[in-house]
Amino acid sequence: MNTTIDSLTLDVPDVDAARSFYARAFDLGDRLRLRAADAESSGFRGFTLSLVVSQPANVHALIDAAVAAGATVIKPVSKSLWGVGGTIQAPDGTIWKVATSAKKDTAAPSRTVDEIILLLGAADVVASKTFYADRGIPVGKSFGRSYVQFDTGSGPIGLGLYRHASLAKDAGVPAEGSGSHRITVNGVLGAAVDPDGFVWAPVAVTA
Repeated sequence: MNTTIDSLTLDVPDVDAARSFYARAFDLGDRLRLRAADAESSGFRGFTLSLVVSQPANVHALIDAAVAAGATVIKPVSKSLWGVGGTIQAPDGTIWKVATSAKKDTAAPSRTVDEIILLLGAADVVASKTFYADRGIPVGKSFGRSYVQFDTGSGPIGLGLYRHASLAKDAGVPAEGSGSHRITVNGVLGAAVDPDGFVWAPVAVTA
């Protein structure tokens, strides 16, 4: 299926350890790929990954599984006006948010993930929005210079832009960071680099 984003590749220091963690925590299958890399990186990497689920029990199930597998809690699971969510940092440094807009449980807890959303921190949201729109990724929602949600169709991974400092604040970490983002987006743009240095690569075709 031709989708905007087919999968995401994380650069990690130890592929076997990362593979074990993600299998135990989230079990995202081939939507998440891992690659051994030692590119220099410090502080906030400029992006977060959100797992959208159907009910609060699933938020707890995924956060609990991630912590049991070795993740660090940044924001404990809590209720807010928009729903229920929590944020953790994986042992490889990637920040993950697990959330639902539902306020009540309607089924037994599970670790089923409805959608993965990649949020990129942008120095200039308008410039980054233009970069993607000019390359054929339609805008779904846009809130001035603050936030953009792209229309990625029925693909398994959504895409959004958020002001860099605002994204760090939402994640619960300092905005400062340098070096590699340590993520590659595999999708329709092929080989490309956006204004904030996020790397895209062609989708690998397997026999």
